[in-house]
Amino acid sequence: MSLLEEFWYGNIEPMEYDTSSCKEYKKLLELICRNEEKLRATMTDEQKELFEKYTDCVREYQTITDCLLFQNSFKLGARMMVEIMED
Repeated sequence: MSLLEEFWYGNIEPMEYDTSSCKEYKKLLELICRNEEKLRATMTDEQKELFEKYTDCVREYQTITDCLLFQNSFKLGARMMVEIMED
């Protein structure tokens, strides 16, 4: 099956990252989770609600950023291919 067919049939998910080989990613994610747990343990219910709203906004922002990065990277790759084909 071609790459485009794999993509069409949903076998390729651009939103998925292979983070298994990135030690820095794992360490940072563990640190984020540990610090969030410590922070939540010290919060009032009102502060937890505000923090939840904050994290929801950060996640939405990150999703938009990831999408823009994917689009720009895809365009860059396409421009590289065009340049290669022209030479």
